[in-house]
Amino acid sequence: MRRRDAAKAQTRGVTIIGPGRLGQAMGKALRGASVPVDAIAGRNLRRARRAAGFIGGGHAVRLSDSEIGSGAVIVLTVSDSVVRTVARALARQREDWSGRVVLHTCGSLGLAVLEPFRQRGAAVGSLHPFQTIPSPSTGARSLRGCYWSVDGDRKARALAEDWVKRLGGKSFRIPADRKALYHLSAFLVCPTTVTLMDQSERLLRRAGVPARMIRPMLSQFVTETARNFADWGGKKALTGPVPRGDWETLERHAAMLRRYSPELIPVHRELVRLMLRLAGNRTNLRGKRASAKWPLRGKVHKARRGPARSAILTTA
Repeated sequence: MRRRDAAKAQTRGVTIIGPGRLGQAMGKALRGASVPVDAIAGRNLRRARRAAGFIGGGHAVRLSDSEIGSGAVIVLTVSDSVVRTVARALARQREDWSGRVVLHTCGSLGLAVLEPFRQRGAAVGSLHPFQTIPSPSTGARSLRGCYWSVDGDRKARALAEDWVKRLGGKSFRIPADRKALYHLSAFLVCPTTVTLMDQSERLLRRAGVPARMIRPMLSQFVTETARNFADWGGKKALTGPVPRGDWETLERHAAMLRRYSPELIPVHRELVRLMLRLAGNRTNLRGKRASAKWPLRGKVHKARRGPARSAILTTA
């Protein structure tokens, strides 16, 4: 029944609400997977026309155009902050949305934002790609084969899952009260990684690495790190001075930050603390200053007697 519902909905085209990066990327990817795209709607008609040109199909319409209500499938690719407002305004265009499917692509929100459509008879759902979309062309490529969070009424969920399969991806469901937690996990690993890479690029320039080499070098380095995490998990993939217990190197790092990038000192300190917790029993940081600089909930044990007579901070 669910496959039949998805196939039936797919006999008519899709209207994409939002001509931004995700809207264009999804339109292009879906069209490449034999899903017809009929229209692209936006507040700015010129942007909607450019989006239609990139997608290679469909025509541009304004958000206020009553034609939107005639589509079989409506996909809201607008940002999380405005989807509720946009949904409420669009739903008022028709009294009866029966037989139609309305989806949103917001990772941090559940289905409640689409309630105005549901109250008028539409099947509602969501699908969110666990993927980064820095540009429409990159997104159209990376959406194929990625992981998607899907949810919704039976008909809407069946359609979303069908699209994921067409794109060669994998789908999973997240409870509504944990959507923000799910979205937070994406935030922690994607834009933060880009931000740290940008800071690393700045430091590498100051260190004298040829500018033309820095981004390819960082890309290779981070790609291999991600591969190690996928193969081994966080604890085994963790390398560097923290799991080695190399306090002297960490002190040199801190000195360089004080000199070249003092705004990163709080970030560096907190990252080291998190690394200590991740490393667990693998790590022993030697030095009396360690427990003061990197305070953790744990036990401080006396080191064996020696010239330094240092303490060893062991994470609990």
